[in-house]
Amino acid sequence: MKTQSGLNRSKEKERKKERKRDKLMSSLGGLPCFLCLFLVLVLIKILHKLWWTPTRIQKQMALQGIHGPPYKLTNGNTKEISHMMKEAMAMPKTISHDTLPLVQAHIHSWTNIYGKNYLQWHGSQAQLVITEPELCKEILNNKDGAYPKKKVQNFVKKLLGDGLVSTTEDEKWAKLRKLATLAFHGESLKSMIPEMVASAETMLGRWKNYEGKEIDVLEEFRLLSSEVISRTAFGSSYIEGKNIYGMLNKLGFIIYKNYLIIRVPVISKFFKTSDEIESEKLEKGIQDTIIEIIKKMEEKAMTGGEDRFGSDYLGLLVEAQHDADDNQRISVDEVVDDCKTFYMSGQETTTTLLSWTVLLLAVHTDWQEEARKEFIQLFGKQTPHPDGIAKLKTMSMIINESLRLYLPPVSIIRKVEREVRLGKLTLPPNLDLVISTIAIHHDPEIWGRDVHLFKPERFSEGVAKETNNNIGAFIPFGLGPRTCVGLNFGTTEAKIALSMILQRYSFTLSPGYVHFPLHYLTIRPQHGVQVMLHSL
Repeated sequence: MKTQSGLNRSKEKERKKERKRDKLMSSLGGLPCFLCLFLVLVLIKILHKLWWTPTRIQKQMALQGIHGPPYKLTNGNTKEISHMMKEAMAMPKTISHDTLPLVQAHIHSWTNIYGKNYLQWHGSQAQLVITEPELCKEILNNKDGAYPKKKVQNFVKKLLGDGLVSTTEDEKWAKLRKLATLAFHGESLKSMIPEMVASAETMLGRWKNYEGKEIDVLEEFRLLSSEVISRTAFGSSYIEGKNIYGMLNKLGFIIYKNYLIIRVPVISKFFKTSDEIESEKLEKGIQDTIIEIIKKMEEKAMTGGEDRFGSDYLGLLVEAQHDADDNQRISVDEVVDDCKTFYMSGQETTTTLLSWTVLLLAVHTDWQEEARKEFIQLFGKQTPHPDGIAKLKTMSMIINESLRLYLPPVSIIRKVEREVRLGKLTLPPNLDLVISTIAIHHDPEIWGRDVHLFKPERFSEGVAKETNNNIGAFIPFGLGPRTCVGLNFGTTEAKIALSMILQRYSFTLSPGYVHFPLHYLTIRPQHGVQVMLHSL
């Protein structure tokens, strides 16, 4: 028989089990309430982002006279923009320099409907489109720090990383900017000119095979610009850098395909598209290749002298990576990201600038002859040298007009950091600002009724004179503290290449040329630029 104490212990155990069951049932009973609360909070957050915030911003801007296409849930205006771009691309093409309706069809249409500044939507993100030079100047000068660089995301992040062009951190940007300025200005730039001349000589050596024939200068200039930036900024030949260029160009095409696709962040973490998988492989491939180049430089530096890493851009970056001062040192990731930026922008910008300028000169052979006369007067049969390049006034006018009609970056994007006054407008925080530089460059109110014609004489007395000192009216390389640091590098390379071509050849437009400006990373001639080459 069980003792009384044994029975009591048994009952106590039973009571404990019952209490555990009651506690478990109680917690399970509260689980649906917790889930309901969680789902309600998630729903409120989604509604706030997708409905409340867009509605509030639309009303706030409408009260100030800023309107735009209606916001549509989730996609905003991206489907409309995509449709308008497809329609523009399907239209028959003639050789016209009125590029805005082709490369930014939506901005061309909506500025005519809603005014020079209007509101549009990239998904649920509000974007104020700006086409007034005065407002553009205020934003890009950014004196009060209210309009910082917008942080790049997704595919663009893989292409540019967090380097000089894309970084939003002021201290980091200042360090990288200082290095770039040292590498691409003054005496450093002058020292690069012999390499630019040598690269142009190599290109013209290939052109002997095309004398009296058709040649696609787009591909030729891609090879030229790739070699120039490799040799002058990274101490390597095009052969060593061609894999990087190939991978960067593939990434650029992925960006072009996905620009207007809205992806839900949570879903994209678990379900990757083929483009996302491919972009990750390309990003790693680019990083591994650049790190390999850096390692070779470091190994070579082990036996070097005082200037152990060299004076080119990569050398300055790697030296900064080994700086003894913590405040000046940069990371290997920053070196890689800045290399990607200059590989990509250095190639793409100069390639398209040279291609469009040759097209314009092939059509306007009178200006071709003017530029040739100027070069011969300054250099004769010699190759370009630094002192003479600065005196190429006619060539500068031609390049400026080419940049006005077919400028590289068609838009500049900033964001509103805090509530701020811009002109007569009060802007809410977290609003994107899209400056349509191409719309400003093609504005007849600034440039006159002949705005779409190629007229280099506009710049005969300088940019300020032509634009009535309106600084924001001509900004092919940006404005303010973030003006493209490669401006002088790119224009010097273009002057050298064009002058050396004109010294030896004349050219006319090929009957096979098809005019098709396409907004890729820059405005690119989709089908190339074919000209007939004639030796002098």
